[in-house]
Amino acid sequence: MEIFITTLLVIVGLGTGYTTKAVLYSLKVKNAGNKAEDIIEKAKKDSEKLKRESVLESKEEIHKQKIEFEKELKEKKQELKEAEERLIQREKNMDKRDELYQKRELTLDEKEEKIFEKQKDIQNEQAKVEEIKQQQLELLQEISKIDRKQAEKLVMEKVEAAMAIDIASYIKERENEAKLEADKKAKDLLVMSMQKFAADIANEQTITVVNLPNDDLKGRIIGREGRNIRTIEAITGVDLIIDDTPEAVVLSSFDPLRREIARQTLETLLKDGRIHPTRIEELYDKTSKEMKTKIIEYGNEALFELGITKVDPVLVETVGKLKFRTSFGQNALQHSIEVANLAGIMAAEIGENVALAKRAGLLHDIGKAIDHEVEGSHVDIGIDLAKKYGEHDVVVNSIASHHGDKEATSIISVLVAIADALSASRPGARNDSLENYIKRLEQLEKIGNDIKGVEKTFAVQAGRELRVIVKPEEIDDVKSHKIARDIKEEIENTMQYPGTIKVTVIRETRVQEEAK
Repeated sequence: MEIFITTLLVIVGLGTGYTTKAVLYSLKVKNAGNKAEDIIEKAKKDSEKLKRESVLESKEEIHKQKIEFEKELKEKKQELKEAEERLIQREKNMDKRDELYQKRELTLDEKEEKIFEKQKDIQNEQAKVEEIKQQQLELLQEISKIDRKQAEKLVMEKVEAAMAIDIASYIKERENEAKLEADKKAKDLLVMSMQKFAADIANEQTITVVNLPNDDLKGRIIGREGRNIRTIEAITGVDLIIDDTPEAVVLSSFDPLRREIARQTLETLLKDGRIHPTRIEELYDKTSKEMKTKIIEYGNEALFELGITKVDPVLVETVGKLKFRTSFGQNALQHSIEVANLAGIMAAEIGENVALAKRAGLLHDIGKAIDHEVEGSHVDIGIDLAKKYGEHDVVVNSIASHHGDKEATSIISVLVAIADALSASRPGARNDSLENYIKRLEQLEKIGNDIKGVEKTFAVQAGRELRVIVKPEEIDDVKSHKIARDIKEEIENTMQYPGTIKVTVIRETRVQEEAK
């Protein structure tokens, strides 16, 4: 019985629990359904809201695009309208031009017809004239009993006889004009050559200044009891001037090569710091050897500048030595390069060999490089050098004739002599003291004044021209020529001068009366 009751209680408990669980589950499901419905309802409301908002935005965007499109369409319409107006205006202009062209064509056609008619009339008139001329010629031949060829011959003979004197006079005038034209062309050629080549003028001085880091080095250069300065002067052949000039030593010598070697030796000594007789001799020997290399470089640079090739190495070195030679303060190498360029320009103008002219110009003063080492004038030395190293005959003759010692045998020799005179006579090219300049002018005027019959003499154009005024009652035209020649010879024999001097003799008679 107890078991039954227990079993019954268990069954009742299980039933009650299941019923309770079922009720609770039903309630939970119902709540969940309510929540789901709320969520769905909310979602519907949100979607409706979003839909309305998107529709509004779409409408606004469509409206905005519609406005922009209408604006753009309006602008395009305006542009098309303007283009259409321009085209219409162009069509109107073209129509006007067509009308003008049509009128011109009509006018030209009318003119052409008139010209054609006139040409016909002219041809008819010419035919009539020719017919009349022929009739007249036939009538003349019948009257004179001479045909046309005989008549032409007689007329030409008379014309030749009448014009013989005029022809001779004409030929003489043309000869004089040709001489004047030749002089003018020669002057133009010289001026053009000088204008095409303008070299810098740099006169060589007789001193070189060496800058010192400080004045204390002056004492070291002098040395104990002057042994250092005596050694430097003895081996270099250059005078050292050490005075109150701050931080400077002056090297004085008329030989630019010695002065340059001394300068480099002294500068090397100052850098080295060991200044004593033995070291001075060592550096001097080293600098002398290096200078030989530099001399060759100077020669090669000159040849390269002028475009000259195939020169013997000994001549190249000799050309480089011209760098350290001077004439009246003018650097010999610079002068030779200038002469070469001027001769080359003139040769090009007249159709001569430019390369040969430059070569002759460069080597014309080659003897000056060693005239202090070899006996003889620089001209003779230059001739020997050119022949020894196989230079062209024109080059040899240019060296021999550039001072007028020998006759020039080629046009190039004459050009070199002209270029040499141009280079030497350019203002500032050579040194000349005021005292020597005044003495030369006085000597020039004295040569003219010493001749009998000369009234007054004037040296003009910086001594490049001497004008001599003679007494007309004592000197006639023939004697005037003799006076000019005598003065020229006297100047050449007694004076030293750069370039050339022109002598002009003036003979003038003046008759003057005064009406009162």
